[in-house]
Amino acid sequence: MIGIGTIYALAGIVFAAFALASLRDRANPRRWGNGAFWGLIAASLLLGDRLGDFGNGLLVLALVAIAGTRSLGHGSPRTTGNAEREASAARLGSRLFLPALIVPVTAFCGTLLFNYAGLERLGLVDPRWITLALLVLGVVIALGVTMLWQRPPLTAPVEEGRRLMDSIGWAALLPQMLAALGVVFTAAGVGTAVGAITQSILPSGNVFLAVVVFALGMALFTVVMGNAFAAFPVMASAVGVPILIRLHGGDPAVVGAVGMLAGFCGTLLTPMAANFNMVPAALLELKDEHAVIRRQVGTALPLLACNIAILYIAGFLL
Repeated sequence: MIGIGTIYALAGIVFAAFALASLRDRANPRRWGNGAFWGLIAASLLLGDRLGDFGNGLLVLALVAIAGTRSLGHGSPRTTGNAEREASAARLGSRLFLPALIVPVTAFCGTLLFNYAGLERLGLVDPRWITLALLVLGVVIALGVTMLWQRPPLTAPVEEGRRLMDSIGWAALLPQMLAALGVVFTAAGVGTAVGAITQSILPSGNVFLAVVVFALGMALFTVVMGNAFAAFPVMASAVGVPILIRLHGGDPAVVGAVGMLAGFCGTLLTPMAANFNMVPAALLELKDEHAVIRRQVGTALPLLACNIAILYIAGFLL
């Protein structure tokens, strides 16, 4: 049965390939740092269960040491030049986006088939990880289609993937780090403290105001932490579960899904989400490092207001 272990193993193999390609790149003066960094991530994904808490802790400290000593550099992968890319983009036009569309279409259609066509009974995929497994499958299918369509060198996926990861650098680990931060905050009782303050302030029986506090709290905690996955454990334990679900009988699926979407609105507004907002500005060599965030404000705020309305209507009125 395909489960989270299989997905981690596949990701580990990808990072191991990045590590090996980095070590072979003699044009990169920091190739040993790059190779060690991506190799340690591969070891974490492939062997994390066997390393134990102490071993994983040492691995994380090694990653911090490599990033903190600025031992990461930009490699020189074998890739196309600017002129070739411009010519290819002009020739293919909007068809360039077709492989990217394969990923969500695979996840969506696969989920429908899994839930409503009886594929669940085959026992091929652990139901707890079906969405993540289908996303990975979508990436594999998109990669296969692209390779057959464009006929690039067989090493192109590794070289282009390494080029992207080298550009992002240590910020590639921010989602995992910030998600872990959310668990730490919850274990430290931050959610309980926020929940106590919220319940003391909220008028009794006012469901709409509780929805507003939950959605805004998700967005604000995401701004502070940089990741909605880090904010969710805090706000779920503070407002989502005790107030919206248990006290007012809200639909847990709606509270969870729309609450996360409210957090994603906060992601659009914060430099803490460096891999989303700061890295693109650096890759595009924008003079204003906050240019991406400024352009996203006009989308984030109206979307957050829509989330509040959807959460209240779908979670409590329907």
